[in-house]
Amino acid sequence: MITINLVCVGNLKEKFSVDAANEYAKRLSAFCKLNIIEVKEQNQLENPEVIIEREGNDILKKVEGYLVALDREGEELSSEKFAEFLNEVSLKASKITFVIGGSYGISDAVKTRADKKLSFSKLTFPHNLFRVMFVEQLYRAFTIIAGKSYHK
Repeated sequence: MITINLVCVGNLKEKFSVDAANEYAKRLSAFCKLNIIEVKEQNQLENPEVIIEREGNDILKKVEGYLVALDREGEELSSEKFAEFLNEVSLKASKITFVIGGSYGISDAVKTRADKKLSFSKLTFPHNLFRVMFVEQLYRAFTIIAGKSYHK
């Protein structure tokens, strides 16, 4: 079974976000081992460049296996193409790490280390909402790969 590490800056605060993320994590247990790894969000009073760099250093310490940076400037895929991508990578790597950056984005060091950069939209989403959206799309991708009826 493949291991998926989701490295996120900060934590979920609202109960509805925690509940939704936990529900998809539970569903994902049939397809993968999901580890959600939270790194500390830096003091927002600092210079944004310093914040991004510090968060990037913390992220890089947690990376294992194939690295996918979730970034607005990355490639956009449909759910079906994301499933294809996930399936292809899982045949080559036993661990895949996805990264959700903080308020100011992802450091250049993380982007450079990334094997792939993916975008879910050119829009900006709140961190809590995006984390839930990502784990849902991860679940959707695995159901597509498995031929389950969740994705219509």
